[in-house]
Order: sequence, then C-alpha cells, then structure tokens
Amino acid sequence: MPLQVEMKSKSKLRAPNLTKTKKRSDYFWAYLMIAPTMIGLAIFYLWPIIQTIYFSFTEWGAFGQYEWTGLANYKQMLHDSNLLQSFKNTGIYILFTVPIGIFLSILIAVLLNQKIKGKSVYRTLYFLPVITMPAAIAMVWRWLYNSDFGLLNYLLSIFGIKGPHWVSDPKIALYSIIVVAIWSGLGYNMVIFLSGLQGIPKTYYEAAEIDGAGPIRVFFKITLPLLSPVIFFVTIMSFIGAFQVFDLIFMMIGKSSTALESTQSIVYLFYQHAFVLNDKGYAAAIAVLLLIIILIITAIQMILQKKWVHYD
Repeated sequence: MPLQVEMKSKSKLRAPNLTKTKKRSDYFWAYLMIAPTMIGLAIFYLWPIIQTIYFSFTEWGAFGQYEWTGLANYKQMLHDSNLLQSFKNTGIYILFTVPIGIFLSILIAVLLNQKIKGKSVYRTLYFLPVITMPAAIAMVWRWLYNSDFGLLNYLLSIFGIKGPHWVSDPKIALYSIIVVAIWSGLGYNMVIFLSGLQGIPKTYYEAAEIDGAGPIRVFFKITLPLLSPVIFFVTIMSFIGAFQVFDLIFMMIGKSSTALESTQSIVYLFYQHAFVLNDKGYAAAIAVLLLIIILIITAIQMILQKKWVHYD
C-alpha cells in the first residue's frame, strides 16, 4: 500500500512545460532583437508626431516661447488662400506624376524584361537618377530650362521657335517640375515592377502562347492582373511621395519668382511658415492636416484594392 500511494503521488507531479518555456525564451530574444529599432522609431518618429499634434494647438513667439491657442490655427486654415492654392498645386502634381509615372514605369519594365541586348546597361541608366541627389537633378534641369542659354530653348531656336520661360512662367512652371519628377522617379518604380514581372511564373505565358493569345491580350489578361499587388504598392508609395514634394520646387523655383505661388506645394508652405515666417504653430497644423489627408487616401486605397488587386 505505501508503495502504491507513493507511485500515485509521483504520478500527480507534472513535468515542466518545456514548450511554453521555449516560447517565452523565443519571445524574449525576439523583442530584444527588435528593441533598438522600436526605440528608434518611438524617439525619432512617434514622439515627433505627438509633438507636432500638440504644437498645432499653439502659437509661437520669440525665443521659442509658445502658448496654447486651441483650434485657432485650424480656423485660420479656412481663410488661408495660400493653403488652398498649395492644395490645388499639389493636386495637379499628383494627377500627372502618379498615373503617368506608373504607366511609363510599367512600360519600361516590360520592355527591359524581354531578351534584348544591353538590358543591364539600360537598367543602370534608368536607375541613375534614383541614386543622384535631388539637388543635383534640380540644378541640372534648371540649367536645361534656362530661358536665355538653356539647351531646350536652344534646340527650339534651331527650328525658329522661341522657347518659353520654363520655370518662371506661372502658367507652365508647375508642369516643368512635373516632367522632372516623372523622369527622376522612373528608375525606382521600374526596379520594383521588374521584380514583380520576374516573379510571374512562365507557365502562364507558355499556356497563353499555346492558346494563340497575342502580346496585347497577354499583357492585359496575365501580366497586369498578376502584377496588380506590385502596382498597388507603387501607387500608395507614389501618392505619399507626391504629397510630400518639396526639394524640386525649392531648388528650381526662386524665392522671389513670380511662379512661386502657382508651384508651391503643401510641404513648401509648411517650410515657409515653420522656418521663414517662424509661425511654427500654424506649420504644425498644416503638417497634421497633411497627415490626416494621407491616412484617409491610403485607407480608401486599402478598401478599393479588394476590387482590383489579385493576390492569387
């Protein structure tokens, strides 16, 4: 009897759960590995966002002094004609750069995905603007656009055409910047689309060839649907980047230019209030408004992508 009792008592003793212990250890090391990145994101991204939202309800004075003003900055937006004009300029910029840039990037990626000679050289040439400083790109194109001795007007003069003032005429200055933006962004999107094209199984194209499908039908029935997740990603990133355009406008349009009002973007207006006019409270309100708009447009895209993005 005592032996049986002892065996029963031992049977009631549970062995340690090694699976749970291992999971806890894995979680500990996982969180430890990502801790530097999470801390960096919290310090350099999350905290500045919180500060910007707070400062949007304040008014700044001299020597970094500020006071709480509530919704005064947001009420001021309703009567700010410069803000409305910057939204209009940014909208035109997005309307042209995003669809045209994506279309040309897909076209170039499809062409460079074919078996052609020297395609590595072409890929490198298209990608060069991506690794070039935006300031350098802006300065080169500003020289090309120069109305007196620029290359574009010189080529037009050969045919007896008087070239326009590309970056000083309010009617065409914004479109001149759009051309530069599309050109400089082709390489980045092209590489992403190339990776997406190379991920499409060749069996689909072989089956289409057996069925006698032409290249146009193959492109619209096979390539585009299977490339739609990549197109969706590039579209979101292009929208966000277009909303944040600043460097090209800052470098190509002079501060005293007559075309500044017709070309300044939302971010450029933010720069003006934050660092030129020292109105950091209103600048913070502009940044918060821009953040809200980007979040709303991204959310709409996430909802609509269910209707046209194919992940299978």
